[in-house]
Amino acid sequence: MVSNNDMNPVIPTANVDWDAESAGFDEEPDHGLRDPVVREAWSARLRAWLPERTCDVLDLGCGTGSLSLLASEGGHHVTGIDLSPGMIGLARAKLAGRDAVFLLGDAAVPPVGEQRFDALLGRHVLWALPDPGRVLRHWCGLLRPGGRLVLVEGVWGTVSPVGISADRLTALLEPLVADIRVERLSDDPRLWGREVTDERYAVVAADVRASGSAR
Repeated sequence: MVSNNDMNPVIPTANVDWDAESAGFDEEPDHGLRDPVVREAWSARLRAWLPERTCDVLDLGCGTGSLSLLASEGGHHVTGIDLSPGMIGLARAKLAGRDAVFLLGDAAVPPVGEQRFDALLGRHVLWALPDPGRVLRHWCGLLRPGGRLVLVEGVWGTVSPVGISADRLTALLEPLVADIRVERLSDDPRLWGREVTDERYAVVAADVRASGSAR
Protein backbone atom coordinates (compact mmCIF):
# COMPACT_ATOMS: atom_id res chain seq x y z
CA MET A 1 0.00 0.00 0.00
CA VAL A 2 0.94 3.67 -0.11
CA SER A 3 1.29 5.79 2.98
CA ASN A 4 -1.29 8.52 3.52
CA ASN A 5 1.23 11.26 2.75
CA ASP A 6 2.46 9.43 -0.38
CA MET A 7 6.05 9.95 0.72
CA ASN A 8 7.05 6.30 1.13
CA PRO A 9 5.10 4.20 -1.34
CA VAL A 10 5.18 0.43 -1.17
CA ILE A 11 4.30 -1.33 -4.39
CA PRO A 12 0.88 -2.95 -3.85
CA THR A 13 0.90 -4.54 -7.28
CA ALA A 14 4.24 -6.32 -6.96
CA ASN A 15 2.64 -9.72 -6.37
CA VAL A 16 -0.14 -9.34 -8.94
CA ASP A 17 0.05 -11.77 -11.85
CA TRP A 18 -0.84 -9.29 -14.58
CA ASP A 19 -0.66 -11.97 -17.26
CA ALA A 20 -3.42 -13.82 -15.42
CA GLU A 21 -5.32 -10.56 -14.92
CA SER A 22 -5.05 -9.66 -18.60
CA ALA A 23 -7.69 -12.20 -19.68
CA GLY A 24 -10.46 -10.39 -17.80
CA PHE A 25 -8.90 -6.93 -17.62
CA ASP A 26 -11.18 -5.36 -20.22
CA GLU A 27 -14.32 -6.41 -18.37
CA GLU A 28 -14.02 -3.30 -16.18
CA PRO A 29 -15.90 -0.45 -17.90
CA ASP A 30 -12.98 1.98 -17.75
CA HIS A 31 -10.46 -0.67 -18.88
CA GLY A 32 -12.09 -2.18 -21.95
CA LEU A 33 -14.17 0.89 -22.87
CA ARG A 34 -16.77 -1.44 -24.40
CA ASP A 35 -19.68 0.72 -23.29
CA PRO A 36 -20.06 3.44 -25.97
CA VAL A 37 -20.84 6.08 -23.33
CA VAL A 38 -17.68 5.30 -21.35
CA ARG A 39 -15.63 5.08 -24.52
CA GLU A 40 -16.79 8.46 -25.79
CA ALA A 41 -16.18 10.04 -22.37
CA TRP A 42 -12.52 8.94 -22.44
CA SER A 43 -12.17 9.84 -26.11
CA ALA A 44 -13.39 13.37 -25.43
CA ARG A 45 -10.97 13.76 -22.54
CA LEU A 46 -8.01 12.55 -24.61
CA ARG A 47 -8.90 14.95 -27.40
CA ALA A 48 -8.74 17.79 -24.88
CA TRP A 49 -5.55 16.58 -23.18
CA LEU A 50 -3.39 15.59 -26.15
CA PRO A 51 -2.11 18.06 -28.76
CA GLU A 52 -4.46 18.75 -31.65
CA ARG A 53 -1.72 18.13 -34.21
CA THR A 54 -0.51 14.63 -35.00
CA CYS A 55 2.17 13.70 -32.49
CA ASP A 56 4.16 10.85 -30.98
CA VAL A 57 2.49 9.53 -27.81
CA LEU A 58 4.14 7.24 -25.26
CA ASP A 59 1.48 5.27 -23.35
CA LEU A 60 3.09 4.04 -20.13
CA GLY A 61 1.56 1.02 -18.42
CA CYS A 62 -0.65 0.73 -21.48
CA GLY A 63 -2.38 -2.48 -20.36
CA THR A 64 -4.55 -3.88 -23.15
CA GLY A 65 -4.19 -0.70 -25.19
CA SER A 66 -7.61 0.89 -24.77
CA LEU A 67 -6.27 4.44 -24.39
CA SER A 68 -3.64 3.74 -27.03
CA LEU A 69 -6.46 2.90 -29.42
CA LEU A 70 -8.26 6.16 -28.70
CA ALA A 71 -5.04 8.11 -29.23
CA SER A 72 -4.44 6.27 -32.50
CA GLU A 73 -7.98 7.01 -33.64
CA GLY A 74 -7.18 10.66 -32.92
CA GLY A 75 -4.41 10.48 -35.52
CA HIS A 76 -1.42 10.07 -33.19
CA HIS A 77 1.54 7.71 -33.47
CA VAL A 78 1.53 5.51 -30.34
CA THR A 79 4.22 3.58 -28.50
CA GLY A 80 2.85 1.50 -25.63
CA ILE A 81 4.87 0.05 -22.75
CA ASP A 82 3.76 -2.61 -20.29
CA LEU A 83 5.48 -5.14 -18.05
CA SER A 84 2.99 -7.90 -18.84
CA PRO A 85 3.41 -9.99 -22.01
CA GLY A 86 -0.28 -10.87 -21.80
CA MET A 87 -1.31 -7.22 -21.77
CA ILE A 88 1.08 -6.39 -24.60
CA GLY A 89 -0.29 -9.25 -26.70
CA LEU A 90 -3.84 -8.00 -26.29
CA ALA A 91 -2.80 -4.42 -27.07
CA ARG A 92 -1.06 -5.50 -30.26
CA ALA A 93 -4.16 -7.39 -31.36
CA LYS A 94 -6.43 -4.47 -30.49
CA LEU A 95 -4.38 -2.04 -32.59
CA ALA A 96 -3.42 -4.42 -35.40
CA GLY A 97 -2.89 -2.50 -38.64
CA ARG A 98 -2.58 0.86 -36.89
CA ASP A 99 0.42 3.16 -36.45
CA ALA A 100 1.30 1.74 -33.06
CA VAL A 101 4.18 -0.17 -31.47
CA PHE A 102 4.00 -2.06 -28.18
CA LEU A 103 7.10 -2.92 -26.17
CA LEU A 104 7.57 -5.12 -23.13
CA GLY A 105 9.22 -3.15 -20.35
CA ASP A 106 9.10 -1.17 -17.13
CA ALA A 107 7.01 2.01 -17.28
CA ALA A 108 9.43 3.65 -14.83
CA VAL A 109 12.28 3.28 -17.32
CA PRO A 110 10.67 2.79 -20.75
CA PRO A 111 12.87 0.88 -23.22
CA VAL A 112 12.72 3.55 -25.93
CA GLY A 113 16.41 4.39 -26.30
CA GLU A 114 17.00 7.88 -27.62
CA GLN A 115 13.49 8.31 -29.00
CA ARG A 116 11.62 11.36 -27.75
CA PHE A 117 7.89 12.05 -27.61
CA ASP A 118 5.44 14.91 -27.80
CA ALA A 119 3.19 13.50 -25.06
CA LEU A 120 3.47 10.91 -22.30
CA LEU A 121 0.25 9.28 -21.18
CA GLY A 122 -0.14 7.26 -17.98
CA ARG A 123 -3.31 6.07 -16.28
CA HIS A 124 -3.13 4.66 -12.76
CA VAL A 125 0.58 3.89 -13.14
CA LEU A 126 2.71 6.44 -11.25
CA TRP A 127 1.15 5.71 -7.85
CA ALA A 128 2.41 2.10 -8.02
CA LEU A 129 6.02 2.96 -8.91
CA PRO A 130 8.80 3.45 -6.34
CA ASP A 131 10.24 6.98 -6.04
CA PRO A 132 7.66 8.82 -8.16
CA GLY A 133 9.74 12.01 -8.10
CA ARG A 134 12.63 10.27 -9.79
CA VAL A 135 10.28 8.60 -12.27
CA LEU A 136 8.78 11.97 -13.23
CA ARG A 137 12.24 13.45 -13.81
CA HIS A 138 13.05 10.58 -16.15
CA TRP A 139 9.73 10.91 -17.96
CA CYS A 140 10.29 14.63 -18.50
CA GLY A 141 13.61 13.74 -20.12
CA LEU A 142 11.71 11.70 -22.70
CA LEU A 143 9.72 14.70 -23.89
CA ARG A 144 10.57 16.92 -26.83
CA PRO A 145 10.53 20.70 -26.26
CA GLY A 146 6.93 21.77 -25.74
CA GLY A 147 5.85 18.23 -24.84
CA ARG A 148 3.35 17.37 -22.17
CA LEU A 149 2.56 14.80 -19.49
CA VAL A 150 -1.00 13.49 -19.18
CA LEU A 151 -1.31 11.58 -15.91
CA VAL A 152 -4.58 10.09 -14.65
CA GLU A 153 -4.24 9.15 -10.98
CA GLY A 154 -6.21 9.03 -7.74
CA VAL A 155 -6.52 7.81 -4.16
CA TRP A 156 -8.67 4.73 -3.58
CA GLY A 157 -10.09 3.24 -0.40
CA THR A 158 -10.93 4.69 3.01
CA VAL A 159 -9.50 2.40 5.71
CA SER A 160 -6.10 1.94 4.05
CA PRO A 161 -6.11 4.30 1.07
CA VAL A 162 -3.69 3.72 -1.79
CA GLY A 163 -2.68 6.08 -4.56
CA ILE A 164 -1.16 9.50 -4.95
CA SER A 165 -3.09 12.67 -4.26
CA ALA A 166 -3.35 15.55 -6.70
CA ASP A 167 -1.60 17.83 -4.21
CA ARG A 168 1.32 15.44 -3.89
CA LEU A 169 1.64 14.94 -7.63
CA THR A 170 1.55 18.63 -8.43
CA ALA A 171 4.19 19.29 -5.75
CA LEU A 172 6.46 16.72 -7.41
CA LEU A 173 5.89 18.30 -10.82
CA GLU A 174 6.34 21.94 -9.87
CA PRO A 175 10.18 21.89 -10.08
CA LEU A 176 10.01 20.10 -13.43
CA VAL A 177 7.36 21.85 -15.52
CA ALA A 178 6.13 25.40 -15.89
CA ASP A 179 2.48 24.71 -16.68
CA ILE A 180 0.31 22.36 -14.56
CA ARG A 181 -3.44 21.87 -14.83
CA VAL A 182 -5.51 19.58 -12.59
CA GLU A 183 -8.83 18.23 -13.82
CA ARG A 184 -11.12 16.47 -11.33
CA LEU A 185 -12.64 13.27 -12.70
CA SER A 186 -14.54 11.83 -9.73
CA ASP A 187 -17.74 13.69 -10.59
CA ASP A 188 -18.03 12.22 -14.10
CA PRO A 189 -19.54 8.71 -13.80
CA ARG A 190 -19.39 8.27 -17.55
CA LEU A 191 -15.63 7.73 -17.24
CA TRP A 192 -16.01 4.85 -14.78
CA GLY A 193 -19.31 3.30 -15.74
CA ARG A 194 -20.70 4.13 -12.30
CA GLU A 195 -20.74 6.77 -9.56
CA VAL A 196 -17.48 7.04 -7.59
CA THR A 197 -16.69 8.86 -4.36
CA ASP A 198 -12.91 8.59 -4.14
CA GLU A 199 -10.35 11.04 -5.51
CA ARG A 200 -9.77 10.65 -9.25
CA TYR A 201 -8.13 13.32 -11.37
CA ALA A 202 -5.93 14.09 -14.35
CA VAL A 203 -2.86 16.29 -14.39
CA VAL A 204 -1.81 17.84 -17.69
CA ALA A 205 1.68 19.31 -17.41
CA ALA A 206 3.76 21.04 -20.08
CA ASP A 207 6.79 23.26 -20.69
CA VAL A 208 9.53 21.15 -19.10
CA ARG A 209 12.06 23.20 -17.17
CA ALA A 210 15.78 22.74 -17.85
CA SER A 211 16.21 20.95 -14.51
CA GLY A 212 13.61 18.41 -15.53
CA SER A 213 15.16 17.48 -18.83
CA ALA A 214 18.13 15.50 -17.50
CA ARG A 215 17.76 11.75 -17.77
